[in-house]
Amino acid sequence: MSGVLSGYRVLDFGRYIAGPYCASLLAEFGADVIRIEKLAGSEDRWTTPVNDDGIGALFLQINRNKRGLTLNPMKPEGREIVKKLVETADVVVANLPPQGLKAMGLDYDSLKAIKPDIVLTTVSAFGHGGPYSDRVGFDGIGQVMSGSTYMSGSEDQPVKFAGPWVDFTTAMMSAIGTLVALMHRKETGEGQMVEGALVRSALTIGNAALIEQAMLGINRKPTMNRGQTSGPSDIVPTKDGWFIVQVVGRPLFERWAKLVGRPDLIDDPRFADDLDRGNNSEILSEIAREHAKDKTTNEVLAEYAAASVPAGPLYTPQQTLDDPHVQAMGFLQDVEFPNLPKPAPVASAPINLSKTPGGIRHRAPVLGEHTEEILGELGYGADAIAEFRDKRIV
Repeated sequence: MSGVLSGYRVLDFGRYIAGPYCASLLAEFGADVIRIEKLAGSEDRWTTPVNDDGIGALFLQINRNKRGLTLNPMKPEGREIVKKLVETADVVVANLPPQGLKAMGLDYDSLKAIKPDIVLTTVSAFGHGGPYSDRVGFDGIGQVMSGSTYMSGSEDQPVKFAGPWVDFTTAMMSAIGTLVALMHRKETGEGQMVEGALVRSALTIGNAALIEQAMLGINRKPTMNRGQTSGPSDIVPTKDGWFIVQVVGRPLFERWAKLVGRPDLIDDPRFADDLDRGNNSEILSEIAREHAKDKTTNEVLAEYAAASVPAGPLYTPQQTLDDPHVQAMGFLQDVEFPNLPKPAPVASAPINLSKTPGGIRHRAPVLGEHTEEILGELGYGADAIAEFRDKRIV
């Protein structure tokens, strides 16, 4: 299956999530993506292992559709291979600090000297332009520095979100930036550098709270799952589980008030608009809890659906996998991998295109799986490749 990006080659020197998932999105739509790892495998290959070989769950997700090459770019012969690869490439993805890029010859000036129209997509923790530019960091750094973690817990216990939303947001934005750079190159023949940054992504997602603080100096305190600028907005217990209710805007509030048997709330001045309802959200949460306490989650959700009030069940990961809508979408695709006990449910790109859809064409590569194939495409013969292996170049 070809794609709209067929004919483009991407070199993925990324690690962990933001860089590799950016490259994975490009691969989803047809680009030839070569994942380049250390000889022993990059760290993210072994994170959260799911089989006896130690292959990581996240690696299976964010490295599908790629070919795998092992390489030591710090040795002279390795640098020569990098040069030959760059000569064939359109994009280089590398989420490394600036000093790491320069040491590996992957900084923009070095790449441009090899291929003037190359697009370099980098991801760092803090981005350029500030005193933290050279610091390293992970997803959680962006979460806690953006204010989002503070607002997600309680005053006594901040709570970081378990999923790496900063990494994935950065990857998606970097993929968009890469596509824009390729469009610009098509028009002008010029390459450029695309830079994503974890903290910038986190500040983007939390920007509304920052704007409110800057404008009003309101100094909000965290309220766990309960919303502060509308209501009811909370995670509510039922007889056998939990569900979330999210009411924004007066029409939804009126429907919810009738649903819980409290039409008197509609004309109550404490709940006149979203901000008033947010300021008095604990009262609304208590009413929601009282309404749901003797019902099952399914019973409550059926009532909310009939009234067209947004609500959804709180799932464990297994319940998510078992949900009939999740299954019917076909979004999680069963992908085989050597020595897995069964196919892995890998998420495809979270967007559908009617004319140029993407898709998972093949699984993530085992370590160095396509090394001979890729080096052969660069003109290296079997003897040269064998010598590279003896010298621990590949």
